[in-house]
Amino acid sequence: MLSWCNLDKSIITEPHFLRTQHHLQFLDLSNNKLPGNMPNWLFTNDMTLIHLDLSNNSLVGSLDLILQHQTKLKLVNISLNQIEGQLPANISSVFPILRILDVSYNIISGVVPSSLCNIDSMEYLDLSNNNFTGEIQSCLFTDSYVPTVLKLSNNSLGGKIFGGASNLSHIWAIYLDNNKFEGTLPRNLSGNVFIMDLHDNKMSGELDTTLWNLPLLQALSLASNGLTGDICPGICTLTSLLLLDLSDNYFTGHIPNCSAMLPLQFLSVSGNSLSGIPSAFFSNTYITALDLSQNQFTGNLEWAQYLPQISVLLLSRNKFEGQISSNLCDLQHLSIIDISHNILSGAIPPCIGGIPFEYHHAYLDAWPAAIGDMFGGGSDFMDFSYTVRYDLQGFTFTTKGNRYTYGRNFFTSMSGIDLSANMLSGEIPQEIGNLSHIKSLNLSNNFFAGSIPASFANLSEIESLDLSYNMLNGSIPRQLTRLSSIAVFSVAYNNLSGCLPDSGQFGSFDRDCYRGNNNLRSCTSSSGPVAPNGTVESTLDDTDPILHMVTAASFVLAFWATVTFVFCHSFGQRFLLKL
Repeated sequence: MLSWCNLDKSIITEPHFLRTQHHLQFLDLSNNKLPGNMPNWLFTNDMTLIHLDLSNNSLVGSLDLILQHQTKLKLVNISLNQIEGQLPANISSVFPILRILDVSYNIISGVVPSSLCNIDSMEYLDLSNNNFTGEIQSCLFTDSYVPTVLKLSNNSLGGKIFGGASNLSHIWAIYLDNNKFEGTLPRNLSGNVFIMDLHDNKMSGELDTTLWNLPLLQALSLASNGLTGDICPGICTLTSLLLLDLSDNYFTGHIPNCSAMLPLQFLSVSGNSLSGIPSAFFSNTYITALDLSQNQFTGNLEWAQYLPQISVLLLSRNKFEGQISSNLCDLQHLSIIDISHNILSGAIPPCIGGIPFEYHHAYLDAWPAAIGDMFGGGSDFMDFSYTVRYDLQGFTFTTKGNRYTYGRNFFTSMSGIDLSANMLSGEIPQEIGNLSHIKSLNLSNNFFAGSIPASFANLSEIESLDLSYNMLNGSIPRQLTRLSSIAVFSVAYNNLSGCLPDSGQFGSFDRDCYRGNNNLRSCTSSSGPVAPNGTVESTLDDTDPILHMVTAASFVLAFWATVTFVFCHSFGQRFLLKL
């Protein structure tokens, strides 16, 4: 076991001692940045290897030159290298008792060999992140004799989804995302699948789950396909479902009432054309992350106050209206709330400043895990494990003026409030300054009046603060210059006055972030107010050339008039003599 040992780089090119280890069963050289060709000499009849791990090195070459059968090997991991070529067409003869094969993150091309179906012992097959093309044989999904994890993500595979198969009784987890699979999903899909990730393909038609029999399914992603029609009520029969991602399709209509059946913790239906009131689809008791953004949902947000476990609440670009209820402040687990681009009105309840907006470890522990740890075959004295934990495609949140997509790290990387582009009014509550852990705050494009709260200086972790396009007045509190983490700041197009802050991080901000405030000025020079285009207007006294010329001419005339009077006029001469 020599993983992460910073080995001599010649151990592969000149394997003096490895060539003589004829009883070696377990060899792990992973994570050593080893260069050179793939050491195919390890696949000779002289070797007795059961476990071979060469992952995360810099190996080149191919596997298609392996000719001798390896009747003892149960694990081969060459992931994260630069291996190219094709997999051996007779791979089932080369590795007849293989249990784990991981060749992910290489440059392997060609078709997926159909002989993989003949390896009866295969438990974990990862061909993801390569250049495989062509169609997949249905036997890969049906002919396994042991529970299998199958990863084919990020290739250029096509044809019918699952190769046309519908009975997936021996598959535990399927990752076919980011390929070119097409057609409709089978209506009579069945099996013992825990994870099914099919996002970013070319599937079309309606999602008819009426006859699905997948009682163990915990995570289902069909995002970024071309699915149409209503969301079938049959989806309510997936009573083990913890994560559902139907985002970026063409679903329409109302979503079904599944709240009594689905224990959903993570739900995304963003980027569709769904309408109605959404709360009937999920149980309030379990939901932790909810993304309903970019749809046509209507009504008020009274239903949101009944989500006791919610941490991520994304409702932007819908047609929600009414006021933000103070009952929302009872959601003490919130870390992200985005209700931007709706029709909300009224004031922000001050109690929002009492929500911690902190990271909660419990949410990562609850992340859907299909089968936890999957143990593969080592020698009699050594086991090894693969953790099969699902990472969804991600939640999108706008901060620092850009849209960012976060996966499982969403809960640890971001905390924020986005109430922009509504019809909110009144003063910004001082209590928001209590949100010391928040990283992004966007209140732009509303009708907020009054001054910027000086308490914002307590937002010690803030990275992005946008108050632009409101009706704020008064000066920018000098205390804000204490914000050491802030990277983006904007108060453009308000009615602010007084001095521009110029110390700390604020000394590096472009003047565009202050544009449209005609009474703001830099107080460290003779500069004037901030013009609409973001520049600082100069005062007339300093820069008007005509005024300068008039002043200079007046001075010259006065000077010579005085000299003439003193030296030439008799009264002036007598006055000079008296001095």
